[in-house]
Amino acid sequence: MNIQPLYTKVLMSQVLVHQNAVYLAGRFADAIPAENDLDIQAGNTLAAIEQVLAEAGSDKTRLLSATIYLKDIQADVEQMDRIWGQWLPEGVVPVRAALEAERVQPDVLVEIAMVAAL
Repeated sequence: MNIQPLYTKVLMSQVLVHQNAVYLAGRFADAIPAENDLDIQAGNTLAAIEQVLAEAGSDKTRLLSATIYLKDIQADVEQMDRIWGQWLPEGVVPVRAALEAERVQPDVLVEIAMVAAL
């Protein structure tokens, strides 16, 4: 069994490559804007995900699944759906779940975990 961890910390890896898949732990924007803007946070998060997927040997055309955690799902799910739809390449339709999740960090509005094929 060949498991390649990337960005490993004491308790977890941010990315694991195993067989023909890349597993991304939940990611959120590296720099949280002071104004708590979902467009900015989601854009920064998705850009970071694209970079990590590329480093692991994949890209967003190979997405298999995504889990989107929103701080306030009632207020933000429609906006996140729009952002998500604009970010996905045409014809790419991974399985997806959107959940509400409160975070210890009060300024984080969105966190996204993904699995992609190599």
